[in-house]
Amino acid sequence: MKKQDDLSGKTIAILAADGFEESELLDPKKAIEDAGGKAVVVSMEKGEITAYGEGTSGENVAVDQLLGEVSSSEFHGLVLPGGLHNPDTLRAEPDAVSFVRSFFKEGKPVAAICHGPWLLVEVGVLEGRTLTSFPSIQTDIKNAGGIWVDEEVHCDEGLVTSRKPGDLKAFCAKALEEFAEGVHEEQTV
Repeated sequence: MKKQDDLSGKTIAILAADGFEESELLDPKKAIEDAGGKAVVVSMEKGEITAYGEGTSGENVAVDQLLGEVSSSEFHGLVLPGGLHNPDTLRAEPDAVSFVRSFFKEGKPVAAICHGPWLLVEVGVLEGRTLTSFPSIQTDIKNAGGIWVDEEVHCDEGLVTSRKPGDLKAFCAKALEEFAEGVHEEQTV
């Protein structure tokens, strides 16, 4: 582990709901923990959330904290996994939209992969920002004022984005770097 990726003493939220892409939650969670940080799964209900992909249910992941009982002030950064159902569910939840928006207001790093940026469309933080995502949501990103690029990983002032599970290695590496750097004044909306 490089010094710039040391997350000792940092707590990173992973906001997810049922239907998340399994690797897009588990790989960043492991990377955060391997870098000395604490990864906290935040969701709308107690218990477990279930991954979904390739037509079947996947692994269950324990929910550490409830969305309505946490504040962005408790965390140093945020991960938004993809999966088709996960971000679609979260973008319809006012508490989720408010929670994500608060990370941008505080200038904290946010990492979103695959369909995860769909939630950022709802949050209203993409105007003039450059990012990538799963290609099928690029029109939504452009309609929200974002500039969409087809890249393995893209970082725009603390906002880290990637397209798909195949990009996870680059996504996790860049996310760790941004989380380690901390607050990005340019991220503030």
